[in-house]
Amino acid sequence: MKNPPIKIAPSILNADLLRLDRAVAVAEHGRADAIHVDVMDGHFVPNLSMGPHIVECLHSATRLPLDVHLMVTNPGEHVDSFIKAGASNLTIHVEAKGDIAAILRRIKRGGVRSSICLKPDTPASKAGKYLALADMVLIMTVHPGYGGQKFMKSMLPKIRKLREMAGSRYENLDIEVDGGIIPATAIETVKAGANVLVAGWAIYGSRNPVKAAVRLRDIAECAMRERRKC
Repeated sequence: MKNPPIKIAPSILNADLLRLDRAVAVAEHGRADAIHVDVMDGHFVPNLSMGPHIVECLHSATRLPLDVHLMVTNPGEHVDSFIKAGASNLTIHVEAKGDIAAILRRIKRGGVRSSICLKPDTPASKAGKYLALADMVLIMTVHPGYGGQKFMKSMLPKIRKLREMAGSRYENLDIEVDGGIIPATAIETVKAGANVLVAGWAIYGSRNPVKAAVRLRDIAECAMRERRKC
């Protein structure tokens, strides 16, 4: 079975928001594949963060793809504005309101990668009917909207299950993980089947964020090589 390549997506939610230029530079010099942008509406999750204007500013500042995670109750009301702002990927939750399949199709018609997300309590099976429409599935390895949580090891079987569900039919499916990703948990998630790692404090909380991003990639790619031997 083909394994999609490792991708690193630093989460700017954990960067110094007064220095987004520095956050972008860290991602670029740290060999990141994308910049992860968390959008919270204060309803679907308890916090508020970011909007289309931030995405527009980031889009004008970098050539890196913008991986936008919509943690919102009604994603159908927001996808068009984020597409216009310059998002490269839009992730919506299967638990959100609206016709999820129709929203994914709208995203694709807008020329943007479409992805779905599963909260920790949502089983992998809920992603099944959307795999034909999704370029990526994001598995939250913490409860979304709360900072400072530890990685949930109980999510590893879900990652394995999802990679099995993708099989050869969807062998190019990216499986992204977000929450508590540090070198040790990166190894575990990659060996379970993930290939896209969102990291916040592990990068932006480091004394040397660029070096931390490069090291995370090296560790994840080593874990991927080990997985391919299985």
